[in-house]
Amino acid sequence: MAVCQVCFRHCDLQEGRTGFCGARVCRDGEVTAANYGRITSLALDPIEKKPLARFHPGSLILSIGSYGCNLRCPFCQNHEISWSARAFSQAEKAEVITPQELAETAAYYRSRGNIGLAFTYNEPLIGWEFVRDTARLVHERGMVNVLVTNGTAELAVLRELAPYIDAMNIDLKGFTDRYYTDVLQGNREMVMNLIREAVTFCHVELTTLIVPGENDSPEEMEELSAWVAGLTDVCGGASGRDIPLHVSRFFPRFHMTDRPPTDVGRVYQLAETARKRLRYVYTGNC
Repeated sequence: MAVCQVCFRHCDLQEGRTGFCGARVCRDGEVTAANYGRITSLALDPIEKKPLARFHPGSLILSIGSYGCNLRCPFCQNHEISWSARAFSQAEKAEVITPQELAETAAYYRSRGNIGLAFTYNEPLIGWEFVRDTARLVHERGMVNVLVTNGTAELAVLRELAPYIDAMNIDLKGFTDRYYTDVLQGNREMVMNLIREAVTFCHVELTTLIVPGENDSPEEMEELSAWVAGLTDVCGGASGRDIPLHVSRFFPRFHMTDRPPTDVGRVYQLAETARKRLRYVYTGNC
């Protein structure tokens, strides 16, 4: 039996059992990443798709994903490879790629404009060992590493990766504990703590998906943007006001089809609210 130390859940796992995320398992009394090197998705994407608006704009980045996630967002757009029943049932069939092979693949696509590797699609921090091992090799080839994450991880995990990560897009999905706990099955405080640390060592952009009836009030956006603006020790000497925020439109999908898409006018309104405190606010899916 062993306790997983990746996120707030601290799953207590008996030998051979898998944690809540579906990707960490107890083997020989230690918790390891069962999804190490198991790649479910690979694509050469515009970096703006991550989304990153102020990090090497106009470039392409090789994006990879595995399986598993430690949240349960009912509107997940990547549920088929991340945490659906199908994702877990096909997990063992995912292609296995070594860090060396993946770093070489990233370098191969440099001739097509690739600047590095983005760990995305599922939650990369639950498989941080593979991220660390691969990102180190990508750096050795003079390329960059990007993390697209829900931010639900202990700071010890983040510190293992810090030397190798150049940019992150972190979901700050809302700004109430009710939403994080009851809807997402997450922990807002853990995400906020990770953001505070991430901004000290790499470029960070944040994304908030606006879900009708959940996190779509001007008051909540006021609080969220004020907190971001107040962050200190931002990488490169910038203030929290310089952290880009992506305000994104919700569409019904997966387990959340009980409401319409977010009104476009509401997305624009909330973006304007955020611009009172933040210099770089972008709208998405509109």
